[in-house]
Amino acid sequence: MNAPARVLVSGTGLIGTSVALALRGKGTEVFLSDADPATAKLAADLGAGVLVPDLRDAKGIADIAVLAMPPALVGRELAFVQECAVADVYTDVASVKVLPARQARELGCDLESFVPGHPLAGREKHGPGAAQSDLFLGRTWALCPLPETSADAVSAVTALAAGCGADPVVTDPETHDRWVALVSHAPHLVAAAMAARLAPSGVPADALKLAGGGLRDVTRIAAGDSALWTQILSANAGPVAEVVAAVAEDLAAVARLLARQPQGTPGAGTGVAAVTVLLDRGRAGTSRIPGKHGGQPRNFTVVQVVIADQPGELSRLFTAAGAAGVNIEDVRLEHSPGLPVGVAELSVRPDQAGTLLDAMEAGGWPVRR
Repeated sequence: MNAPARVLVSGTGLIGTSVALALRGKGTEVFLSDADPATAKLAADLGAGVLVPDLRDAKGIADIAVLAMPPALVGRELAFVQECAVADVYTDVASVKVLPARQARELGCDLESFVPGHPLAGREKHGPGAAQSDLFLGRTWALCPLPETSADAVSAVTALAAGCGADPVVTDPETHDRWVALVSHAPHLVAAAMAARLAPSGVPADALKLAGGGLRDVTRIAAGDSALWTQILSANAGPVAEVVAAVAEDLAAVARLLARQPQGTPGAGTGVAAVTVLLDRGRAGTSRIPGKHGGQPRNFTVVQVVIADQPGELSRLFTAAGAAGVNIEDVRLEHSPGLPVGVAELSVRPDQAGTLLDAMEAGGWPVRR
């Protein structure tokens, strides 16, 4: 499936500029527009495309127009770009779909050429400077065509998503919004709630020095753009409220039981049992999250190999594993500054772990069995 030849990106923030960069890498001619000329210029300076100063002078400039702005602005922008006739097909990348679709219908937009879309990718940073050409690689890209949307329009936007390296999945706006509330929007609120506990001046700096990887993992996404997330959460308020209420109920129930737990009696009492139940449910839920590149969840065995801190060492390790017929599914490096060696944690299929260990030992690599 070939990427589109000509694309207009209206809105050159993180997502819009990442779309532009990804398509440019596939040879697509990309045009850029933004309400903020400075933002559009920065995207152009990054190599994302050619600036279009006024869309009213851009009739027929693109095969597909990508609208990359908050959900509440999509309908109005769609009406404008369709009036300017800038493209044959139109799509958006907002993380909520019911609101833009409803506004587009109310504004009398041409729904036959409109394919609501949402790439399930992002970063806690924002703006064109944070854009990445590989942001969508292996990620799901939801397409939510309306009853009026033509098959040709769906096909064109499917090719666009695939051209960005994403995995297009077709659903409907209502189902999309219900599920992103669970897997994206509510998690952001939960992360923000935990991070907010760190903000009061009454939390001493010495306490924050104890922060480990767990706190950073839980709160990382809370650093996102507050104004944008307020719009997203407001646009999907009902489904998000249901998920947050359920999470709050779980936490409140555990808090009540823990409050009755006698101090200094670990492993005993109703409160501890309730915590164990919640933790077990959490482990079960985590195991269902899709694996690398959005694939099916898989359990891997981690093989630890000591490697020297020198150029080409990791490449040599991969070559040795490949020669043994072992596919390394993921790799994580652990290294203490100043030490001449580190540890490569290689994730492999359980049935290949023994083969990898034997090959590494035969090649003189220190490994952990």
